[in-house]
Amino acid sequence: LTPETAAALERKTKNARFVWDAYRRFVQMFASVVAGVAHEPFEQALSGAKEKAGVKDDTGLTADALKDLTSLEKRIYASEKGSAFPDDPRDQLRAAIEAVFASYWGKKAEDYRRIEKIASSLGTAVTVQAMVFGNTGDRSGTGVAFTRDPTTGEDRLYGEWLANAQGEDVVAGIRTPRPIAQLETALPEVFSSLQRVKETLERRFRDAQDIEFTWEDGKLYLLQTRTAKRGAVAAVRIAADLLRARTIDAKEAVSRVEPRQFQQLLARIFDVEAKAKAQKDGRVLASGLPASPGAASGPVVFNPEDAEAFAKTGKPAILVRRMTSPEDIAGMHAAAGLLTSVGGMTSHAAVVARGMGKCCIVGCALLRIDEAANCFQAGDRWVKKGERISIDGFTGEVILGDLPTQDSEVVEVVQGRRNPATSRVFGDVDTVLRAADSVRRLRVRANADTPEDARVARYLGAEGIGLVRTEHMFFAEDRILPMREMILADTVLARKVALAKLLPYQRADFAGMFKAMAGLPVTIRLLDPPLHEFLPETDAIQRAVASRIGMDLHELQERVKAHQELNPMLGHRGCRLGVSHPEIYEMQARAVIEAACEVSHQDIVVKPEIMVPFIGVAKELEILRKLIVDEAERVLAERGEKIAYSVGTMIEIPRAAITANQVARFADFFSFGTNDLTQMTFGISRDDAEKAFLPDYEAKGILPENPFAVLDRDGVGGLVEIAVERGRREKPGLKCGICGEHGGDPSSIAFCHKVGLDYVSCSPYRVPIARLAAARAALSS
Repeated sequence: LTPETAAALERKTKNARFVWDAYRRFVQMFASVVAGVAHEPFEQALSGAKEKAGVKDDTGLTADALKDLTSLEKRIYASEKGSAFPDDPRDQLRAAIEAVFASYWGKKAEDYRRIEKIASSLGTAVTVQAMVFGNTGDRSGTGVAFTRDPTTGEDRLYGEWLANAQGEDVVAGIRTPRPIAQLETALPEVFSSLQRVKETLERRFRDAQDIEFTWEDGKLYLLQTRTAKRGAVAAVRIAADLLRARTIDAKEAVSRVEPRQFQQLLARIFDVEAKAKAQKDGRVLASGLPASPGAASGPVVFNPEDAEAFAKTGKPAILVRRMTSPEDIAGMHAAAGLLTSVGGMTSHAAVVARGMGKCCIVGCALLRIDEAANCFQAGDRWVKKGERISIDGFTGEVILGDLPTQDSEVVEVVQGRRNPATSRVFGDVDTVLRAADSVRRLRVRANADTPEDARVARYLGAEGIGLVRTEHMFFAEDRILPMREMILADTVLARKVALAKLLPYQRADFAGMFKAMAGLPVTIRLLDPPLHEFLPETDAIQRAVASRIGMDLHELQERVKAHQELNPMLGHRGCRLGVSHPEIYEMQARAVIEAACEVSHQDIVVKPEIMVPFIGVAKELEILRKLIVDEAERVLAERGEKIAYSVGTMIEIPRAAITANQVARFADFFSFGTNDLTQMTFGISRDDAEKAFLPDYEAKGILPENPFAVLDRDGVGGLVEIAVERGRREKPGLKCGICGEHGGDPSSIAFCHKVGLDYVSCSPYRVPIARLAAARAALSS
C-alpha cells in the first residue's frame, strides 16, 4: 500500500475506514516483520489513538483517526530507521521477500529447529498471493478453527473469530475473540460454509486440521490448512476415533501420536484435596482459558532468558507474559508452564504449548503484568519474580504457592483405583497401544524390583521383566541387619550363616515376581553394588549395629573402613563379588530356583533368567555360570523338579562388548546396561557430570544431547552393535536386550530396533511410551 494505491482503493471500495485500517496495519507489520523495528511504539500509538477517540477497540476508530494513525506510524518508522517508509510497491515487495529469506536464520527459527530437530539445510520459500479482507465492515471477519477440539479431541468445530478484523487480531490476542459456536447465530451462512469445509478437509487429509479463514462481505475464504497441533488427550482420542471408524489403519494411528504425548497422559495432576484447600484459603489468584492440560508449579519469571536460566538449575519456572511470540520459543521450551494475560485458545502461546506438551493458561485478563518490573498484580496481590505459583491447565486456575500432585486418570486405572470402563482416556490409550503392538517388532519389558511394580508393568503391557535389581531388596529394615552381618563376617562360615537368614526373604521376593509375571520371563540380576553401600556410616548407627550383632564397636568400625574404596564404581562390585564370595551368588541362585519351584506348583508358568552383572572377562562368566548352574541343579535334584532357566550377563563394560564373541560362549542372553556402559565409554560420572559440565557441553555443541538420557549412537551405540554382531556370530539367535534408562527413550528405542535387539526394558510407567516408540521405529525403518 502507498498513498496512491490507498486513494485508488478508497475510490473503488467507497470504504475509507477499511482502506486506512488496512494501511495502518500494513505499516506496523512491515516495520516489525520486515524492518525489525520494535512493535512497542506502534502499540503505544494505537493505544493513544483509542484513548483520544474514547473507544475500547480499534474497530471504534474512524477513517480520519486511522489516517492520522497511519501518518504517525510512518513518522515512528522514519525515526527508528533513519529513513522514510518506502512508498514504492516494488520496493515494499522486494523487502518483504528478502525478509522471509532472512528470517530463516533468525534466533526464533533456529531455536524452533533445534527443539523440533529439523535440519537447517532444508531452506524456506516465499509465496506471493492476493489479499482477502476481513476488515471491510460488520459482514466481514476472520477466525481460526480446529476441525476437532485440540484439548479433548471431541469431533466438533472449535475456535474463535472476530468481526471486522484481520487474522493477526485473533492469533496475537490484540482483541478478545468470540467462540466459534457464536458464529452460527451471528452469520449462519458463513458457519454453514465453514462446517462444509471441516468435513471436506477431514475426508481429504484423514486427520484433524487447523484452519485460518476470512469472510469478506459474507463470502468465506480458506486461507490455509495444516495438521492441527493437539494436546495429549486429543491426540490419542482423535487417532483412536479415526482408527475405530476405519478412516485410518493401525500404522497411521501409531504415526499420529508422539511418545512424549503418552508421557503427558501418565504425568501427575494436582492433588484434589490440596487444591480444594487452596481454593478455600483464597489462594486462587485468577482464572484464564485452559489452553493446554497439565499441572505445573514453579518460580515466576517474566522473560524467556530467565526461563532458560532457571531450567539450567534443574528448577524450571512458570513463564508469565502478556502474550508470547515466536521470539520466546526457547524460553517456552525451557519453562515448566506458560501463563499469558491476553490471547485465546488459538493464540501463539496456546498452540505452541499444546505442541510442546506444556501446561498453559491464556487470556487471564485479571492479571496486570509488568514485565519490565518483573511482577504481576492479581486483585490486591502482587507476585514478584522468583515467587512460586501453580497453574492448572485443565481448569485455567492460577494459584499462589506450590501444590502437591496426584496420579493421572490413566495411572488411577492402572493402580486399580478407577474402573477402566469409566475412563474414556484409558480406552483410547488402549486402542492406540493395541495398534502399536500390531506394528512393532521389538518386545517391551519393564525394570521392576517389587511384585507391585511388576503388576503395574504388566497392566501397562510389559511382556516380561528385563531387570530385577536384587540389591534393592536388602535395604528393608528386617533385612539390612543380616546383610550387614554377612558383609562384616570374617569367615566363610559366618557369611553363610548370615546368608541363610536372607534366603527366605529373597525366595519370597522372587516368588512374588514370578506370580505377577506368570508365563512371562523375569530377568534377575545378582548382587551388583559395592558392599560398603550397605554398611552403617554414622557413629550412632554403628553403635546400634555392633550391639545387635554382638561385635566390638572398634572392630566393626575397622571392618567398615576396610570396605571403603577410592573408586567403588570401578571396584569390588558385580561379578567380582561372586568370584571373591561365591556363597553370595549361590544363595541367590538357590532362592531363584526354589521360588520357581514353589510357584510352578500353583500351576503358574515361570521363566527365570539369571543375570550376572559387570562382566569384563569371559572367564568371570565361565566360573560364575558353572557356580549358578551347579546350585540350580542341586535344588532341582533335591525337589525332584524340572524348571527351565537361563543364565546370561549384563554388558556394561566396554571390554565385554569388544570381546562379546568370547563372552557369548557362556551366556544365554545379553542385556546392555547402558547407564554404566555410557559412563565407562565416555569416562564421565553420571552422578557428577550433569551438574558439573554436561549443560555446557550441550550448549557449545560438543554433545548434541545428554548421553545419559539419549543413547550416544556413535560411541556407546557402536559398542552395542559390535557386541550384538560378535555375540551372534559365536551363538546364532543369542537373545539381546537393553535394560538401562535408555530403554524408555524413543530415540534410543529407534536405535535398538535398527541394530536388531530383541527387547527393551524400562521403568513400568514408561512401558506405554516404549510400546509406541517401538512401533514408530518399525514404521520408519
